[in-house]
Amino acid sequence: MVETPKFQAKFLLPKYWLTWLGVAVLYTISWLPYKLQLALGRLIGRLFYRFMPRRAAIARRNLELCFPEKSAADIETLVKTNLENTGIAFFETGMAWWWPNWRIQRKLHVHGIEHLEAPLQHGQGVLLLLFHFLSLEMHARLHGLIKPAVGLYRPHNNALMEFLQTRGRARSNKYMIPRKDVKGMLEALNQGDIAGYLPDQDYGRRRTVFVPFFAVEKTSTTTGTMLFAGNANCATVPTTCYRRDDGSGYDITFYPQFENFPTGDDETDAMRVNKMVEFAVQQRPEQYLWIHRRFKTRPNETDQDLYL
Repeated sequence: MVETPKFQAKFLLPKYWLTWLGVAVLYTISWLPYKLQLALGRLIGRLFYRFMPRRAAIARRNLELCFPEKSAADIETLVKTNLENTGIAFFETGMAWWWPNWRIQRKLHVHGIEHLEAPLQHGQGVLLLLFHFLSLEMHARLHGLIKPAVGLYRPHNNALMEFLQTRGRARSNKYMIPRKDVKGMLEALNQGDIAGYLPDQDYGRRRTVFVPFFAVEKTSTTTGTMLFAGNANCATVPTTCYRRDDGSGYDITFYPQFENFPTGDDETDAMRVNKMVEFAVQQRPEQYLWIHRRFKTRPNETDQDLYL
């Protein structure tokens, strides 16, 4: 568990002045009209596409691997749209961290809440499966307005950013847990809390099985989902958050909990998780985080790098 951090005098030192400048700009922009921020985000995303070719190339390669049936033109269109959504995500961080509840509440549209409430009513915790969509910061903040939760996170190397992100992410939620604190996560679940977990990135070889993800037959997939689900009194409930195209907000949907999960067969269970991720991505592929090297870890260290 990470307690809400306190301001430290060292944050005023010159080493943090550039960080403060960036934060001040983002904070100021966060008070602009929502649709204007979306437009600015798309503009920033077009600059990403032009001036960050490495990230665009990673997104392109991921999409080629996952959707081999798509034409080169379709892939390129999706890359451009995805980077526009990435630009929007930059401004959503400011909204998520600093908007007052009254303003952000107007953007919230909830579906399937009964799937979240059922296990809580039976005294269980909820292992909430979140996925790396670009509106993830908004997802966390909005979810706290529905039911405050706890979440795993990666501590920031910059002490000032750690202060800001921890306070921002816990604004409508309970507290944060460092991602390596397995015991803390299990305790939260056993106490009946909702704990968010992201099972859809490449976390290396530790606690991993290689199972299909879209058209990539052997994808490094964490077994952490099964570790938590199998060792805590909890239900496993997937959820998604999609940004609406018309600028009216976000749709948060809770899906039925996984029955008979985990089964004890890590590969079978990991495939089930990946199928859920695939379903979620297929709904709004342009809003998924494609600039992460999802397939960097191969089954054998001598296997060809898929990003060369």
